[in-house]
Amino acid sequence: MIYALIIPLAAGAFSSVLTPDSSEIFNMLNKPPLSPPGWLFPVVWTVLYIFMGLASFLVYTSDKYTKPALTLYCTQLFLNFMWSIIFFNLQMYLAAFFWLFLMWFLIIITIVLFYEICKPAAYLMIPYLVWVTYAGYLNLAIYMLN
Repeated sequence: MIYALIIPLAAGAFSSVLTPDSSEIFNMLNKPPLSPPGWLFPVVWTVLYIFMGLASFLVYTSDKYTKPALTLYCTQLFLNFMWSIIFFNLQMYLAAFFWLFLMWFLIIITIVLFYEICKPAAYLMIPYLVWVTYAGYLNLAIYMLN
């Protein structure tokens, strides 16, 4: 189980290391209504990565065939990792939005596949989908305002 938790947490941590100026960049941007304070992002992402890790563990330890579901899970996790680099390092806000939309779509498919294997695993992924939906709103609005 520890590996299932370490993988998403490490992806998030490594992404943070590769985007060291993200807080400063975020603070300088024109932001839309309902933008959260910057300190909330690492808190929410840590909880979401733990949920994702637990979900992947439940799927991995199920008795059903899990390779397609876990492959898709890893793919969307890679997209998640790269989004910060596109948004903060490259400051390509529109490209980051489309990247995020692709990630959102893969998260939905991952949830569907997880649901077929282990319903609690799918439920653990729903807060992630909700947050990424909210992130899509922020991302698109930031693109439009900057």
